[in-house]
Amino acid sequence: MKIVVGLSGGVDSSVTAYLLQQQGHEVIGLFMRNWNDASVTLEDECPWIEDSNDALLVAQKLGIPFQVIDMSELYKERIVDYMFDEYQKGRTPNPDVLCNREVKFDVFMKTALSLGAEKVATGHYARVHSTTDENGKEIFHLLAGKDNNKDQSYFLCQLSQDQLSKALFPIGELTKPEVREIAKKQGLVTADKKDSQGLCFIGKVSLPTFLQQQLVPKEGEIVEIFNDFAEYHKPQPSFNSKQEELEYLSAKINYKKEDGKVIGKHQGAQFFTIGQSKGLGIGGHKESCFIISREMENNIIFVGEGRNFPGLFRKALKIDNSEVHWVREDLKLKNGESMEVMARIRYRQTLEKATIYQFEEGFFMEFENPQSAIAEGQFAAWYIDDELIGSGVIS
Repeated sequence: MKIVVGLSGGVDSSVTAYLLQQQGHEVIGLFMRNWNDASVTLEDECPWIEDSNDALLVAQKLGIPFQVIDMSELYKERIVDYMFDEYQKGRTPNPDVLCNREVKFDVFMKTALSLGAEKVATGHYARVHSTTDENGKEIFHLLAGKDNNKDQSYFLCQLSQDQLSKALFPIGELTKPEVREIAKKQGLVTADKKDSQGLCFIGKVSLPTFLQQQLVPKEGEIVEIFNDFAEYHKPQPSFNSKQEELEYLSAKINYKKEDGKVIGKHQGAQFFTIGQSKGLGIGGHKESCFIISREMENNIIFVGEGRNFPGLFRKALKIDNSEVHWVREDLKLKNGESMEVMARIRYRQTLEKATIYQFEEGFFMEFENPQSAIAEGQFAAWYIDDELIGSGVIS
């Protein structure tokens, strides 16, 4: 089989290419150049140069064809501009999830298939299995990677059946130490290379510096809310329906300046996210202060002291129907239906017990235990056992 491997210059994609070659496939290495502005990266030079060199060295070592394709314009349009727009609105986007949906498994995949490839492989710690239903239709299952520490199924939560049908994740059955061991034994230049941190394919960036390219700093106030805030202590009303209860549980509290005390200044609410404690420059507290809300219109950040502060927690979240995505379309809920699942609202979060509900007015997720720092714009993903079956953007 002819397979294109997205060689990113890291150890994971290098071992992916090696394993497929060992299985007797015809392998082509393709490197995506997604960024060419070194001014926002924390290294002296743009990391894509080093990464593409490493990818080339791996391709040479394995004796496979290698190409670089420039996707920087597309990446800027579909990922970077979207990020700026979301932060401006006071939401917290996830560029890695979008990069997989919009770039890697869309335009990149189409490019690979145009080169005559049957499948595209990446170095994700995830697995794809397929089964056949009673009508003979093939169903693709997106499963968590075997390495619990590295499972990256969450980043693939927006993929479709069509995309999964052409995707391979060979290292999903391995742990990270096993992957490094294979790279060492084969003398691959990436064997000891550190995992890239930061934005998908841009490299290590200072997010505020990155955002300040387009979002103008503007001084605003930091307002502290205290434990005795009345909203935290009012009894829960009675509800006429489950939907009414879920609307109540998922609703954000709209804080006002007079609800707390001004304790500092910041340079723009759009540079921060819910649950953040670093970079606020707040002193004089026993515990760190965490952002519980942002009021974009008046540029106010609301904080509470301690990671158990009541304003950080919510029992439910809502997703607009237009933002609900089912990886397993055959399991899609109809109006009025619900399902017990395991769910997470950010990468690396342990899976939590939840129930999902579908109504005409929206999709809801109710957790068994209240969740900290539910941020608008992030992706909630839901699983049955270790299979990711759907996801959506938190509204």
